[in-house]
Amino acid sequence: MSGHSKWSTIKRKKGAADAARGKLFTRLAREIQVAARNGADPNSNFTLRLAIDRARAENMPKDNIERSIRRGAGLEKDGIEIETIVYEGYGPHGIAILVECLTDNRNRTISEVRRVFTKANGALGEPGSVAWQFTEKGYVVFNRFDENGASIALDADELFMAAIESGADDVEISEDVVEVYTERTSFAQVSQALDEQGYKASQAELVMQPNTTIEIDADEAISVLTLVESLEELDDVNKVYHNLEMTEAMMTQYA
Repeated sequence: MSGHSKWSTIKRKKGAADAARGKLFTRLAREIQVAARNGADPNSNFTLRLAIDRARAENMPKDNIERSIRRGAGLEKDGIEIETIVYEGYGPHGIAILVECLTDNRNRTISEVRRVFTKANGALGEPGSVAWQFTEKGYVVFNRFDENGASIALDADELFMAAIESGADDVEISEDVVEVYTERTSFAQVSQALDEQGYKASQAELVMQPNTTIEIDADEAISVLTLVESLEELDDVNKVYHNLEMTEAMMTQYA
């Protein structure tokens, strides 16, 4: 996950936020709808609770959230069936890429994803061709500064110990954030334990972490990051993962 949170920051600074193009609420609604299939009560459905928290953090209207829950739970007659599909492929310079999509039309989605890969001199692969290079992990982020750049009262060392004692696998402390990694099976336990201790996460989700990363020249990396951003701009794409080592040099150049 090297550089994961920094990549998100760069996208915001570049003005590439989905909300600016009216797409964010659609994606959040789909995420809630898919999660609600396993139960409409966020108290017993941790995945749904996380999806709702993300929607609230983006100021998604309460009515939109509740409608999405009802659709996913099958309580709305006009509910459109949304499914999760993961496409695998390779970007420029052999970088492995996973593309998680939420869609109501497989043909449309794969056509758009393939077009973006082809334009970037990448290629879609067969199922299983890339997934083995990633492991699903719980990922919880705690900001050390607010949106205005003011320091947040957060003792990183205390958070480190609290996370490890709660069952976290690893904790990475940087200048801007504290990133907590967990096994998939202990994600809910760790997230809830830290929340109960007063640590409020800015981000909490299941992610696909590369088992190893590949470092390439900063100039070469630009083509990979351009592909990643182009994929993220597609309406049906929810998340994109890759095994590119995100160095400071390439992120500075891309930004």
